[in-house]
Amino acid sequence: MTQAKGSDIDPSHRSARCFRVALEAMARPGSILAIDGPIPPLPPLPVSRAAGALILTLADQTTPVHLAGAHDCAAVQDWILFHTGAPLAAAAEAQFAIGPWQALLPLEAFAQGSAEFPDRSATLIVECAALSASGAILRGPGIRDQSCLSLPETAAFAANRARFPLGLDFFFTAGDRLAALPRSIEVEAA
Repeated sequence: MTQAKGSDIDPSHRSARCFRVALEAMARPGSILAIDGPIPPLPPLPVSRAAGALILTLADQTTPVHLAGAHDCAAVQDWILFHTGAPLAAAAEAQFAIGPWQALLPLEAFAQGSAEFPDRSATLIVECAALSASGAILRGPGIRDQSCLSLPETAAFAANRARFPLGLDFFFTAGDRLAALPRSIEVEAA
């Protein structure tokens, strides 16, 4: 039996492929990876293909999602509810949040975890105009020597690292590309 390609792949296989890309991005912070192949059902604007794939893969009826800025619109709300069943929530209750950087601020509004349960923190999907391997310098687990990533700023991520093991994890998305920044990574200006 041959493996189906493209849109012939069933949703569970598409989700598994996206999950592998998301895990690789978290394991190799600063690496910019592409979500390969078609990602039906495509999300409504302003959600990028990569952010839509992450939400379809990571969210379900037990994971509250916060929509920030222009992402908090009827089309996106309906799409997420229909395809994942994820409840929409305020920032403080969200396990995932999606939107542009400025709309996601202040970061302190999101769950940062606790000493007993550091994993009970939010993951933010930051929509960007573009991603590039330039700008902020990243060091830490999963990075040989150092890596660079075009972050919207550095101070917020350095402060996030200072709270480790508490803090937030981040995905950055642009088009069909994504990168990740776990809370364990040191960030400094170039």
